[in-house]
Amino acid sequence: MSEHAKENPTSASDELLRGNSDQFAKERESHIPQFVKTNEDYYLKQFRKIGNKSSFSWTFNLWAGILGPIWFCARSMWNWGLSFLILEIFAIVQIIRGLFGDLASDAWARIAKIEGTLELRKQQLASAIENNTDKIDVYKRTVDSLESSIGGIKLEAQQLESTGFTIAMTGLAALLLIKLVQAIIANTLLERRFSDWLSDPQISRGMNQRNIGLSVLFVLITTVATAIHYSFPGTFSLLMDFPTDRGIRLTSIKWVEDFFAFAVKNGEAFFDMITKGIRFVLDGMELILVQTPWMVIASFIILLTWLSAGTTAAIYSGAFLSYMGLLGFWEKAMTTLALLGTAAVLSIIIGIPLGMFCARRERFYSFIRPIMDFMQTMPAFVFMIPVIAFFGTGKPAAVVTTMIFGGTPVVRLTVLGLRGVPESVREAAASFGASKWYLLTKVDLPLAAPSIRAGINQTIMLSLAMVVVASLIGAKGLGEDVLEALQYANVGQGILAGFAILFCAMILDRIVQGKRES
Repeated sequence: MSEHAKENPTSASDELLRGNSDQFAKERESHIPQFVKTNEDYYLKQFRKIGNKSSFSWTFNLWAGILGPIWFCARSMWNWGLSFLILEIFAIVQIIRGLFGDLASDAWARIAKIEGTLELRKQQLASAIENNTDKIDVYKRTVDSLESSIGGIKLEAQQLESTGFTIAMTGLAALLLIKLVQAIIANTLLERRFSDWLSDPQISRGMNQRNIGLSVLFVLITTVATAIHYSFPGTFSLLMDFPTDRGIRLTSIKWVEDFFAFAVKNGEAFFDMITKGIRFVLDGMELILVQTPWMVIASFIILLTWLSAGTTAAIYSGAFLSYMGLLGFWEKAMTTLALLGTAAVLSIIIGIPLGMFCARRERFYSFIRPIMDFMQTMPAFVFMIPVIAFFGTGKPAAVVTTMIFGGTPVVRLTVLGLRGVPESVREAAASFGASKWYLLTKVDLPLAAPSIRAGINQTIMLSLAMVVVASLIGAKGLGEDVLEALQYANVGQGILAGFAILFCAMILDRIVQGKRES
């Protein structure tokens, strides 16, 4: 080490860091040609400029501005390409509409329709004058009103036709602005993608032929089709109506009906067994909640709330129960809790073991995940149709419908909780000789308990959300009051019953999720 370096150790360390930084920058820049594959000198200069500043660097990529979405998609930045494509199509549609579109077509169509009515009313007026009836004044007022309407719509149509140039210029200005934005941010976005590529070589690079072909084809098809559709509506029927045949729908309907007829005929014993199992649990819940004296059930619920969530929650729980009793909702509220409690209990009994099984079996979970997605996203009124076909109407069918809608969160969150258990903790327990059963009951389940409780809570809440829907297929309870209020526009009854449902949900939520006050 030189005498100068010995006297200035800080300066020596700075020079070392600077040297390492320069070496890293040179090594990084050496990969730029491999990534961009085109215009290597240009991108080397732009990336160096962007990298030397911590803030945004103003650069301009002419080809990105000209090609627009095609450039971004060809560079595998599809999210940006599609976003800019939507904006450009909007601007292009405005330009074409302003220059060539019939902006007042709707107004003229309305005028033609009104003129047909006006001609009829004029004939009626002439007939009334000829016969000297007492409807002459009525027809005169109608004719005057229609003529006035035609005059107003004609003025509107003329104004619309005169705005064509303004619309076109606005679209042109928007298109140029979008192109400018693309040219300015293109290099920055590409440099960020280059940085990601350095850490993950699986990220596509360059402008490969497949991306170029796909982007050009997609941009041309969407731009031309959308511009023609919005600018010249009705010119090509293919852009308006999907090419289909009514026979396809009728055949599909027949296939579905035949399948359900076969399933109902051959699975009667299976569905009867499920119905009996649901009825057994439901009868037990109704015996406890409906037949037991109200003061026993109320005391039990308040005590359970106090043990779970504390004094404040117990007081609110007592107030909610008093609301239901004083307004005459007690029996219906307990019937609702029995019905949806049955659905929730069965969902939990099935869901938690299923989630435990799926947590360590990725293939099986990948298989049932689309089924659970279907159960959660399909509208309740749709899957009620096969449920009624298999189970008929009544409470068992309502329980099954509720289980389909609300049973998936407990499975998903059980899987999430068990997969979130740190592997280091499991390995430590296994190293001390823990068996699989001990590992599950003493390590996995306790650590996953918060997530599992959240799944139970979500299942209960979604089950309560089916109160009104379940009443459509014969389930009794509070949902029946809400349904009657909707049918007969009884606002007061619907609001009061709705609050009763809300209070049931709040009580159950506190019992499941609440923590007792210290």
